[in-house]
Amino acid sequence: MLTRFSKGALVAFSATLLSVAAVQVQAETLRLITWGGYAPDDVVAEFEKQTGIDVQITLSNNEDMISKLRATGGAGFDLAQPSQDRIVGVQRQFNIYQPIDYSRVKTAQLQDSMLKATREATALKGHAYGVPAVWGTSGLIVHDEVADQVKDYTDLCRPELAGHVSYRLKRPTLIGFAYAMGLDPFAAYADQDAYRDIMRQVEQRLIDCKSNVKTYWTGGDQLLSLLRTGEVKAAMAWDAGGWKLHAEDPSIHFVAPASGALGWIDTFAIPRRSENLDAAYQWINFVMQPEIAARITNSSGNFTASKGADEFVKAKLRDAYRDSFNAAALDNIKWYPPVPPGLEQTEGQVLDRIQAAQ
Repeated sequence: MLTRFSKGALVAFSATLLSVAAVQVQAETLRLITWGGYAPDDVVAEFEKQTGIDVQITLSNNEDMISKLRATGGAGFDLAQPSQDRIVGVQRQFNIYQPIDYSRVKTAQLQDSMLKATREATALKGHAYGVPAVWGTSGLIVHDEVADQVKDYTDLCRPELAGHVSYRLKRPTLIGFAYAMGLDPFAAYADQDAYRDIMRQVEQRLIDCKSNVKTYWTGGDQLLSLLRTGEVKAAMAWDAGGWKLHAEDPSIHFVAPASGALGWIDTFAIPRRSENLDAAYQWINFVMQPEIAARITNSSGNFTASKGADEFVKAKLRDAYRDSFNAAALDNIKWYPPVPPGLEQTEGQVLDRIQAAQ
């Protein structure tokens, strides 16, 4: 017969077991906030099967990630995927991430140049806050008939292309033209006077180029339509759009400009109050395996920082990528650093004047 004491002890012991079980269940969940296409169903299923960890996906974008994590002080998610240039300023202001423990990251799986760029772009007070995940670039989309004339951004202003060119009136155009003019806008980020001088030179070049522009594209579908019909024969745009067009029409190519494509990297970043660090690092190392990373590329259309993953990507997409980027072109990508305060206002004023110029 159980005594009053033994019954109480049994109840307490049972409650302890239930509490431990509840903690274990909670610990076996990874709450991931990410972009569409970055966590395909088959990748999630395989990760869950191999690890026993349940993955809860929240689809988002940079602004939404920042908003959600800021509201909770870095709680609610175990792993996030902000762009590399949207980490340092946010971390300095809101303290929503924690430093990456690179001893837990299988860095041998990652492209060296992207690893270096991400560690530098997310560095704050001696710590790095991001791991490279998925990347893409802006460059040139050209038809074969003008390919010999268009090797860099400023070639869009050649007289032979008048009326058959398109690009956006956005900061990537300013940055790309600056590099093609032999200037280094990213190096001038620390000197606003030097940056304004670069922007003045770019402004004049883009005003002089206005007669070449059929239209300033504002949406991806609009640009793809212009390129499909041949109304536009050369454009500044993103690589995934160029590869999509190449799959439809092999005479259209995405070209890495001679001065360097402009690159963005979406990272892995760990929220400050993540409750499952083990699962977060397991996911990073799992999805950066080449064969797994290739599935993310097939799903999203964007390549990853996983070394050798292109071997396993769908043949048409793989071949288009290799046509655009050899090793030298990859090493020449100009990765976006964090934007210092005040520069976006300068750029906005430049873009407004270009738009208004006759």
